[in-house]
Amino acid sequence: MRQLRKKAVTSPAAAALICAGALLGAPAAAVAGHGPATFTADPSATWQTDGIVWSLAYARGVVYAAGSFDTVRPPGAAAGTRQVPRHNFAAFDAVTGKLLPCALSFTSGAGSYAAGTVRAMKPSPDGRVLYVGGSFGRVGSTGVANAVAVNTADCTLRRDFRPAVNATVRAIETTDRGVYLGGDFDMVGGQSRKRVAALGHSGSLLPFKADVDLPVRALSAVPAQREILVGGDFDAVNGRPAHALAALDITSGATLHTYPDWLPAASVVKSIAQDGSHFYIGAEGTGGGVFDGRISARLKDGAMAWKDTCLGATQAVLPYNGVLYSASHAHDCSQTPGGFPELGVRHTLLAQSVTDRHILHWFPDTDGGLGEGVGPRALTMARGTLWVGGEFTRVNDRPQQGLTRFGTAAPTSLPRTPALTLLAANPGKVTIGWRATWDRDTAVLTYRLYRDGKLVSRQAVSSTSWNLPQMSYTDSVPAGTRHRYAIEVTATGARTSHRSPSLSVTVPAHAGPTTGG
Repeated sequence: MRQLRKKAVTSPAAAALICAGALLGAPAAAVAGHGPATFTADPSATWQTDGIVWSLAYARGVVYAAGSFDTVRPPGAAAGTRQVPRHNFAAFDAVTGKLLPCALSFTSGAGSYAAGTVRAMKPSPDGRVLYVGGSFGRVGSTGVANAVAVNTADCTLRRDFRPAVNATVRAIETTDRGVYLGGDFDMVGGQSRKRVAALGHSGSLLPFKADVDLPVRALSAVPAQREILVGGDFDAVNGRPAHALAALDITSGATLHTYPDWLPAASVVKSIAQDGSHFYIGAEGTGGGVFDGRISARLKDGAMAWKDTCLGATQAVLPYNGVLYSASHAHDCSQTPGGFPELGVRHTLLAQSVTDRHILHWFPDTDGGLGEGVGPRALTMARGTLWVGGEFTRVNDRPQQGLTRFGTAAPTSLPRTPALTLLAANPGKVTIGWRATWDRDTAVLTYRLYRDGKLVSRQAVSSTSWNLPQMSYTDSVPAGTRHRYAIEVTATGARTSHRSPSLSVTVPAHAGPTTGG
């Protein structure tokens, strides 16, 4: 809703307290099943922008980030420091993340670097050309009109692709046959093209022609079936009802399929992606309780496979290795398997199994950031790394603006250490309690409790940020003795938290008041 490694999949049963009184050496229970492998929830060091990243693209070892910004700065640099000029467009090494010299400036042409914006990018199938669209009138000193092509080999503007598009380009798709544009426009090259157009690689208009009544925001071609999927704000295509999603003939633009009842009137399609067998859409709704989630459908016949009901204005979807990654600000996924209730907390990045929509235990997060406070807006995959762009200013509670990325290296962040409390003390027995903590990468954490430096209990429990079970351990100790208890938590990859401060407990010699400190 638009308002202002292997991972264990948490199930309701697994979320319950496990082995609450487990003895030292007892095996950890198998508290959760396993879903597809996801990325590490710890972000890699990444350059930052001073504004919004609306689009990301990958081609030939380079990640391109574009949007509405004037400078970039190195990882860890505070806002306003160590800035390097990059006007709405920047390029980075896909492996190292290093800033590259490719520095084309996309501006309005009115003499202000603050004006103009890039909204869409897509490389050609061979990666030799990067097509760029948005709302801009100049690239460097060259006058253009909202869509251009860039040679990726030397970061130069191509001379042959200069279509005159009369309004914002919001989506681009490329095939071996040509380049498809979607957006707010109704004229391309002086000819009528209402919100969607197709051009040859040299920029000449193709016969493809469709009449879409409102902006197009997403395009995804299916050449094997000679169709292109079109998503956006629209209610009619080619003079007939077609709300937010349609499949068009890839050559003529004729309507092939519509998807009635998939999206309510107040919801629009912001993103379409596919993985060879299915296509996925991300939706944004306006108003309370509208559809904001994701849909999976079969490419071969357009039949819906599943639909989740998460709220939170999905901005981008990206399938990869059996996982559907999404950028949103999800705040109620209570009806989705593995999901969370409405608790006033937003999860801006999610991972779901493509087969059954189950939300996996992968919870990196951003703040809402600038602009509309949506957070992440763009996703791309580059050599085994997930890049995320948007309007956020923090990632995992630390400063990081506009860009971040997630790889497959073992996570390095440590689980949080819970505080111990004395629940009961009687002659010969004391009960120590604590509330479970949680980890962004690992559902099942192991808690090791020490008495006087000796391990006395090892317990495993599944937890999430919204479900932190109360745990305890009852220790048998001689009456009238005094002991110190401490706890540590271990997650996947032998990541172990700092040991907690000691809790000092005096065991009563006789039944009576308890003491602890």
